[in-house]
Amino acid sequence: MVKVKSSKKRVFVGLSGGVDSAVSAALLQKAGFDVMGVFIKVWQPDWIECNWQEERRDAMRVAAHLGIPFVTLDCEREYKQGVIDYMIAEYRAGRTPNPDVMCNKTVKFGAFYDWAMKEGADYVATGHYARIVSEVFESSASGHMSRLARRAFPLATFVAPRVPSADLPNTSLGLYTGVDRKSPAHKFSGNAEYAMFAGVDRNKDQSYFIWTLKQSQLAHILFPVGGIEKPEVRKLAKKFKLPNADKRDSQGLCFIGKVDVKDFLSHYIKSEKGNVLNEGGEVIGSHPGALFFTIGERHGFTIEKKSPNDAPYFVIDKDVEHNTLTVSNRGKDEDRSLPSATREVRIQNVNWIRGEVPIFEIVPASIKSTNGIVDAVKDSDELGKVKLTIKFPLLVRSRYRQELQKARIKRTGITETVLEFEESQDTLTSGQSLVVYDSRGEECLGGGVIA
Repeated sequence: MVKVKSSKKRVFVGLSGGVDSAVSAALLQKAGFDVMGVFIKVWQPDWIECNWQEERRDAMRVAAHLGIPFVTLDCEREYKQGVIDYMIAEYRAGRTPNPDVMCNKTVKFGAFYDWAMKEGADYVATGHYARIVSEVFESSASGHMSRLARRAFPLATFVAPRVPSADLPNTSLGLYTGVDRKSPAHKFSGNAEYAMFAGVDRNKDQSYFIWTLKQSQLAHILFPVGGIEKPEVRKLAKKFKLPNADKRDSQGLCFIGKVDVKDFLSHYIKSEKGNVLNEGGEVIGSHPGALFFTIGERHGFTIEKKSPNDAPYFVIDKDVEHNTLTVSNRGKDEDRSLPSATREVRIQNVNWIRGEVPIFEIVPASIKSTNGIVDAVKDSDELGKVKLTIKFPLLVRSRYRQELQKARIKRTGITETVLEFEESQDTLTSGQSLVVYDSRGEECLGGGVIA
């Protein structure tokens, strides 16, 4: 019989004031953890209506309702330097950064994570919609965990206290839903203990924003709502009688909220009105500054020469030096390729979550056709044994919510990795994150910044 440690594991939960982090704290408390709520205070410009006090009050109300300790962590310096200053510098250089990725890297799983570990926390938890799976989880932990706790907190390193099933919400939380580890589409050397998967709720999945996480961090991170769909999270919030159960989800720039990026940048970057060109180089409109635009963007510029039947225009190129945007209104089904179209992309600052580049050479025949995603060609080795080689074994996206695209690793080195797409891409933007998934779109393997 397995002995269970009596001491509770300490979890510091990042309480933002929103419902996802509140439900995360409640679930952890119900599962028997020693929970503390932490509100992360970040820098905000003085010209934006300040709302952090309101968010902090909501977080405090949640902590008070649950009867857990509550502290405020000042991360103004880390946020200003790692997110805002970085974003401004990237736009000035003509690139389009992803501030949410940097916010997670430098603040939530940077300053907050480091502080929590120094303060003696066993884990940090957030309301992210993503899942962490441990290769050794089932053998070391599942024997003495309730069904909910086992599925909601799939980490092998902690020994969970016994929690009567009656004390846990009666919901069908399946963290392993859709995760089939018996026939993986990729191979690793076996050194990695943790893997990260997309959230069960694909409409809320946030794995795109946390591709920078490493093995050492995954061992101490919990995503309690990653295996739950958003409507169920709302139901749990009401079941737990949380004071913010009906609060709307926040949107916009990480922590700052719904702020127009162009308006935000205009306070820090001087811009001038410039010309909008069609594919032939003819001036057909104007824009407030080429630095503020990204490839694929459809709004913010004015088209003066157009007919009522014209399809919407979108940016296909920008020339920062001459302050011009080139736009098109051609559809993907047209024969001619856009000037921005390419089948290759270079990414830098690459991070593979398992700590190594995945191998995609030979795979079991059992995954030959999974939901029509995997394309493979049959071959035979010198012994006549049938094997499969996947042509494009990865799925990737270069924008949040973009449909996953088939790709493969063409070459990789110390400083950068080159990927090849099955089909040409016309919205790849320097500075954005390219995030890599397995052939099913389930496991987030890592990513990098588009060069």
